[in-house]
Amino acid sequence: MRLQTNFSLKDYNTFGIDVKAKQFIGVESFEELKHVLKRFYTEEIFVIGGGSNMLLTQDVSKTVLHINTKGKRIVEHNDNQAIVDVEAGENWHEFVCWTLDNGLGGLENLSLIPGNVGTSPIQNIGAYGVELKDVFVSCEAIHRQTLDKKTFLKEDCKFGYRQSIFKNELKGQYIITKVRFKLTTKNHHLKTEYGAIKDELKNLKIDKLRPRDISRAVIKIRQSKLPDPKELGNSGSFFKNPIIAVSKYQALKQQHPNIPSYKIDENLIKIPAGWLIDQSGLKGYRKADAGVHKKQALVLVNYGSASGQDILNLSKKVQDTVKQNFGIDLEAEVNII
Repeated sequence: MRLQTNFSLKDYNTFGIDVKAKQFIGVESFEELKHVLKRFYTEEIFVIGGGSNMLLTQDVSKTVLHINTKGKRIVEHNDNQAIVDVEAGENWHEFVCWTLDNGLGGLENLSLIPGNVGTSPIQNIGAYGVELKDVFVSCEAIHRQTLDKKTFLKEDCKFGYRQSIFKNELKGQYIITKVRFKLTTKNHHLKTEYGAIKDELKNLKIDKLRPRDISRAVIKIRQSKLPDPKELGNSGSFFKNPIIAVSKYQALKQQHPNIPSYKIDENLIKIPAGWLIDQSGLKGYRKADAGVHKKQALVLVNYGSASGQDILNLSKKVQDTVKQNFGIDLEAEVNII
């Protein structure tokens, strides 16, 4: 645990934005975390994990606290399920691979999502028909001011589409330190509803389907569409898929017969944001080093030297264009700092 000043955050955000932190400190244990919170009790701190769900638009004047705690273990195991505890600083995809190596199912559809385990409940991460809440049991967190340790059960977290209590009522109040999952040991509930997964599984020519096969398919799909942040700065999906009223969807379908959709319930429809951006003519659009990815319009990218403000300006152009063309407001999925 070492305090550093005027510290570059370029390697700590997946957009690769080179902004400076006035002060930076990393912690590798709960005790270190508690010590730092005590030390900076009177100051506001900025907490980061894998740096995958944020856009840094300016230098950070607050003390930046990097959660780098490691550890994962199976605490219960029987013929049907396993309970797994994971420290917040574990890389998400590496954790998914570890569960597959241990014969556990439930996370395979969430393969290759960037970021760390500790931030996954905040966003209620999801992909290909599965959300974190489907396998979530609880998480442990520490209150930033009182230092009280609290366990949040699933019902406490108020999970929604890319939403949780940690993004709303309790925003900025707690730091998640550990997450508990319930995974399957056999009779896995494999989710293959998404057409892309079905097509990829056919290509793989698999006879007996296992969680690892779903993961292989998801990884191949994501790699074919999404840029590797280590090679091209990005934060994955920049925008949420908008959810609109059925009546609005029906009106849009009159004008755009091919508009794709996913039914939420009798009153609401989800529309792929990537399709809206693509149909607005912005797929592959680039201004200087800020661009819309050429293969997946939902992803904004940094081609090298774009600033956070450049990316933010591009996101606003995308929002304005989609609003003008479809009357739909796109909401950013990433946190703008």
